[in-house]
Amino acid sequence: MKIGVLGAGQLGRMMAISGYPLNHQFGFSGNTNDEPASLLGHMFALEDNAENIESLVAFADVITYESENTDVEIVKEINKDIPVYPGEKSLFTTQHRGREKALFDQLNIPCAPYQMVNSLADLTKAVSDIGLPAILKTATEGYDGKGQFLMRHTDQIKEAFDSMQGVESILEGFVNFKRELSLIAVRGIDNDHKYYPLVENTHHDGILRLTIAPAQTIDSKVQETAEHYMQTLLDEMDHVGVLTIELFETENGLVVNEMAPRVHNSGHWSIEGAHTSQFENHIRAISGMPLGDTSPTHAFSAMINIIGKIGPTDLVLNMANASLHLYDKTERENRKLGHINIIANSQAQLDTSIQQLKDFLPN
Repeated sequence: MKIGVLGAGQLGRMMAISGYPLNHQFGFSGNTNDEPASLLGHMFALEDNAENIESLVAFADVITYESENTDVEIVKEINKDIPVYPGEKSLFTTQHRGREKALFDQLNIPCAPYQMVNSLADLTKAVSDIGLPAILKTATEGYDGKGQFLMRHTDQIKEAFDSMQGVESILEGFVNFKRELSLIAVRGIDNDHKYYPLVENTHHDGILRLTIAPAQTIDSKVQETAEHYMQTLLDEMDHVGVLTIELFETENGLVVNEMAPRVHNSGHWSIEGAHTSQFENHIRAISGMPLGDTSPTHAFSAMINIIGKIGPTDLVLNMANASLHLYDKTERENRKLGHINIIANSQAQLDTSIQQLKDFLPN
């Protein structure tokens, strides 16, 4: 099939790399030829150009996207002619934190207490109702810690509100958690579901830096609970493709934080660490192919993000159990330039390997 991707970043790049062995072709939307995916398929400029939207549609048999910030109106327009997966409901829901939380409530999926904020008075009331500490976030478009303000004291209300620069926001109660987890699943056109194991994520300054897969000391009932939440969401949204939910593990069980209707940074370990990567399974799902085995290939895996500077990559290349993935991006502060995957047969081997790569991690 010919697969069109709205976006041409590293996620599109890795989808194409996984999809070419399945005999698919790829086209990407983007206005420059120096984006990570630009050399892996046809490039179509979409911004403010209806003819180029038509060109992408004419090229493709099916369309997918890299980001939940994709314009819903573009997806609606394309969907008149060819299918877009995941569908409009998944995109519309996940690109707005208020709609996302409302769906969690509707489906009885635990999440943090929240209130929408459109004025200083709204925020003052929300702080009174929810209490502090709490996190004020933009309702749309925030990622990697951007568009967020952690409030600890009531004298921060005005500063927090001003930091949102007048955009619609959401105040979420702070969740005391033991660790951050995520679950990635894939749903096919035929309603087949596959789940990857829960993984543990470590963030620094709001950016994911390290993922351990599978998350250790996870009770089977916790995995089953996460999969139940996931299946409920997949079916409610009639989602086709990969869906990711981020969760907090607390003393009282799992609390869902947010979700993403796409392949996800916390699933990059699956390229070497699972029998079928999240990227290949996404392509299988949207093209109507059977879904692949999501079980791990090794007892332990890890993913380290390469942020800001590429760093001493010879360290990686000299390790038999590590794989280097660079995205062909120029260095810039806080930019995701690539990642390193580690596979290991024991906790000791995993710990030693991560220690060998400490230069890629924050202190």
